[in-house]
Amino acid sequence: MDFKLELNKRIEYVEKNINEFLPKVIIGYKQSEIFEAMEYSVLAGGKRLRPILMLETSRLFGGKDDDVKYFFSAIEMIHTYSLVHDDLPSMDNDDFRRGKPTTHKKYGEAMGVLAGDALLNYAFETGLNGVIALSGDLKAVKALKILADKAGVFGMIGGQVVDIKNDGKSIDIETLDYINELKTGALIEASMMIGATLAGATEDEVELIESVASDIGRAFQIQDDILDVTSTEEELGKPVLSDEKNNKTTYCSLLGIEKAGEKVKELTDSAILKLKTLNKENEFLYELLYSLVYRNN
Repeated sequence: MDFKLELNKRIEYVEKNINEFLPKVIIGYKQSEIFEAMEYSVLAGGKRLRPILMLETSRLFGGKDDDVKYFFSAIEMIHTYSLVHDDLPSMDNDDFRRGKPTTHKKYGEAMGVLAGDALLNYAFETGLNGVIALSGDLKAVKALKILADKAGVFGMIGGQVVDIKNDGKSIDIETLDYINELKTGALIEASMMIGATLAGATEDEVELIESVASDIGRAFQIQDDILDVTSTEEELGKPVLSDEKNNKTTYCSLLGIEKAGEKVKELTDSAILKLKTLNKENEFLYELLYSLVYRNN
């Protein structure tokens, strides 16, 4: 299998669907700038990791691609809104994202706030359209509930709150794990759990998938911390050494780069072993998870 070729096919597929679900930029509307800002934010690039994880987990359980397209589009909108708000002056105050000016730098701070708000709301409009498309199937309702739970105060937003409250403070690894389990891990967990749920996985299987995704979320964040130290601005498409500049405690500052790298591999191996207990095959999904260890952006 040519992994890069297969990955690009999936990126193209999810981007096509996400683009179709975004509101069209209609100049005649007085609020047309918000449509432009939403489109700019979502289509500015990115790995599309969460939509692809949802798609491939659904495929692992024999699900239909059409059943997940509304939900993987919704989760990418939520992920993007979180980045738009993270970049704001009141948060991380970043000027570039994926090699392009951040939304607030291009459209102004107020429009940046509103673009994030709009994407969050539109994500749930899209998810509800998915429930309707599946004729109100209970699996789709459960999928939407997972999305709401993992994006909210007991998920991603909760992690952001704890992160902000500890900004500039020295924290222990348990607190750092807690922040990243929610802030980064929650949407990755939602992605894989929704894929499994829509494909008809049992409650025990969905619980196992949540554990797999938790490992992957932590591995992904640790690798992010490593790249902030070892990569270049050109490779990352955003400033490097931002954690050091903002006096943030990271896995690298607590463990050192070498041990942090070992932790990434340990968590990824753990996730793969758990997946294999399902006795289901998806070679691409396994390769995708391993690629997180070796990515350079």
